[in-house]
Amino acid sequence: MNAHPYLRAYMAGIVVPTIVLLLMLTVFIVVRFVFHVPFAIERAIIFPMGVVPSLFGVWNMFYLWLRPRPHLPIGLHGAILPFLLVPAGYLVGSAVGIITLTAGGAVYFDTVSVSYGSLALGFACGLIIYYLVWKYLVGFFNQVLGIA
Repeated sequence: MNAHPYLRAYMAGIVVPTIVLLLMLTVFIVVRFVFHVPFAIERAIIFPMGVVPSLFGVWNMFYLWLRPRPHLPIGLHGAILPFLLVPAGYLVGSAVGIITLTAGGAVYFDTVSVSYGSLALGFACGLIIYYLVWKYLVGFFNQVLGIA
């Protein structure tokens, strides 16, 4: 089954973030409209819903393209992705007024302040999560679609 390997790599890559983002959207909607928490989900969810699944798919296509050459294991390959997503997310977030940086940390929606230490810890946890997701889930879908 060698037909369209890059299309299959893209599809294998988008499965996990699409499911996770649909679950996150459901939680945001319930929190906002059922519990009436004043949280602007429209501005916070647009970037992840539009970019993350597509970038996972393109990143998996890039992994497939690298296979004939020396390359990293799929888990480490996936753990590099937050180094692209975080700066892009910050640029978009600061452009639309979701996030600002201060001397003490980041401020979301002009109300929630997070220290730089907490951001660093969150980034480290994100790297671990991305490593595990790519190693076990995306790697599994690559095997199912015959491109591993």
